[in-house]
Amino acid sequence: MTLKASELNVGDTRSEVLVEDLKRTQLVMYAGASGDYNPLHTDDLFTREVAGYPGVFAHGMLTMGMTGRLLTDWVGDGRLTKYGVRFVNQVWPGDTLTSTAELTELRTEDGQHLADFTVTTVNQDNMPVVTGTATARLDP
Repeated sequence: MTLKASELNVGDTRSEVLVEDLKRTQLVMYAGASGDYNPLHTDDLFTREVAGYPGVFAHGMLTMGMTGRLLTDWVGDGRLTKYGVRFVNQVWPGDTLTSTAELTELRTEDGQHLADFTVTTVNQDNMPVVTGTATARLDP
């Protein structure tokens, strides 16, 4: 089902729990899928003793991808024309992540209907871990 511009209003929001109790296994699976075996995400001993963190933490791109799913679940696959985020805090094994997107503008550009969004993903303590913006192409 394709979301239409006529079905939206500025200020509309959508929230979704992205993951409950993030598992280390998910970090390992993402490392394998992405080819990113940075020891900060895979090696507890290195992360504690060399880098000074309490343990491994999630890849930023894993969190970005999960956050992006909220947007594509809302506007449809293949509809995002722009998507960018800032990683503002680490995501740790055991975290529960919830993302909220808000429609900030509906506009027409070069004959295309576009929707602009802000997005924030927070952990179980309501601490932001990712903030960003996105633009999606919509049907009229």
